[in-house]
Amino acid sequence: MNGLFRTKSVEQSILDTDDPDSRLRKELTALDLTVFGVAVVIGAGIFTLTARVAGNLAGPAVSLAFVFAAVACALTAVCYAEFASTVPVAGSAYTYSYATFGELVAWIIGWDLVLEFALGTSVVAKGWSLYLGMVTGLESTTIQLGSVGFDWGAVLLLLVLAGILIIGTKISSRVSAVAVAIKLGVIALVIGVGISYFSADNLKPFIPPSQPSTGDTGWHQTLFSVITGGGNTVFGWYGLLAASSLVFFAFIGFDVVATAAEETRNPQKDVPRGILGSLAIVTVLYVAVALVLTGMVHYTDLAGDSSTLATAFAQHGATWTKNIISIGALAGLTTVVMVLFLGQTRVIFAMSRDGLLPRPLAHTGSRGTPARITVIVGLFCIVLAGFVNIGALEEMVNIGTLFAFMLVSMGVVILRRTRPDLPRGFRTPLVPLIPILAVLACIWLMVNLSVGTWIRFIVWMLIGLVVYFGYSRSHSLLGRRTAAAD
Repeated sequence: MNGLFRTKSVEQSILDTDDPDSRLRKELTALDLTVFGVAVVIGAGIFTLTARVAGNLAGPAVSLAFVFAAVACALTAVCYAEFASTVPVAGSAYTYSYATFGELVAWIIGWDLVLEFALGTSVVAKGWSLYLGMVTGLESTTIQLGSVGFDWGAVLLLLVLAGILIIGTKISSRVSAVAVAIKLGVIALVIGVGISYFSADNLKPFIPPSQPSTGDTGWHQTLFSVITGGGNTVFGWYGLLAASSLVFFAFIGFDVVATAAEETRNPQKDVPRGILGSLAIVTVLYVAVALVLTGMVHYTDLAGDSSTLATAFAQHGATWTKNIISIGALAGLTTVVMVLFLGQTRVIFAMSRDGLLPRPLAHTGSRGTPARITVIVGLFCIVLAGFVNIGALEEMVNIGTLFAFMLVSMGVVILRRTRPDLPRGFRTPLVPLIPILAVLACIWLMVNLSVGTWIRFIVWMLIGLVVYFGYSRSHSLLGRRTAAAD
């Protein structure tokens, strides 16, 4: 047990950011961070996920599912804001856990974030490729190489974004700003036109009565329904709870803002503003779109796996909206992939700088970006998105994110007790009540994920422990400093 729970002081974490060989350039403002937050959170989910969840799980109550998920995110967001203003260092939840829980827990959460961002980047890149086909009129962006399919659209996107991220974080923010403006314009158009078809009768019943599902059972059944014996049902309260866990995927990303704290000019003020501001904006947009969608058509008309916002407009003869929605989704997914890509490189950068992964990876060149990590992450995601069918692993992104949220929330309470002297640019209100509620909300959403997701998550964590004890523990920079001091 010796050394497993050694903590890295906040002062040492901040001091390490001045290492000339691994220094990130400080270029971002509160506006840049808010753009990043909106860029990564609003993607295709608002154009596709909303319709599918309404038609198959929650009915008109999908808007309530978004509210539930937003509340869980908001409780965690204020905890992230305090940490980011106190420890303005790359790595987000990994760095915060190192300062509070110790090295082993920090490694576990870092390993978890690697999975979350890698799968998120690859899954969304494949979604981008599908919309590229719709916009360009191509039947498919996948070509067959013998028995293997190659998604050239996803690979093209990842190559371009890798180049942008290597050039610099500021240009990434400018690209995000343009794409965000496009998708917000499309969303405004969707809401404005959709209201003209709105009928309050379509919102009845708001929470449809529960009914047995003819689909997923066993491995695919939610853990909560297994524990409570609720069976495999859709709609009703079980369906609404399952929907909340599913639409939570649409909120993933605001935490990525915290990974850019080290590259922010005034992190104590700008990072909390970026996190909370972006979350507030996207919540309003999600709920508005959900209400308009379910008011346009009855939820039963959205049943099936192919339903999108365009489905509702098509039923009113407004087929012209399909291409506009596709363009908005294409712009939205571009920024989602880029910011998730950015988040993954910064987490691995922080772990490498600490020696838990090979330290040469943390080298930053004259542009102040971790180019080596960006290339490696890009190649890994290209293989995943280009050659692997990873649709079944989407829920892994959710469970990984919720696990990170839980540890960050608990960490706020611990750091308040162990280091009350630290200057905090933002303070979470009502501690420990807010962090406790955040933890409970995360647990609630986690148990509404499938049994299969839980099993895959546990397997990934076990692999991470093997890597830690086989390499990271003996190469830890903190461990070597501690040994030298002793």
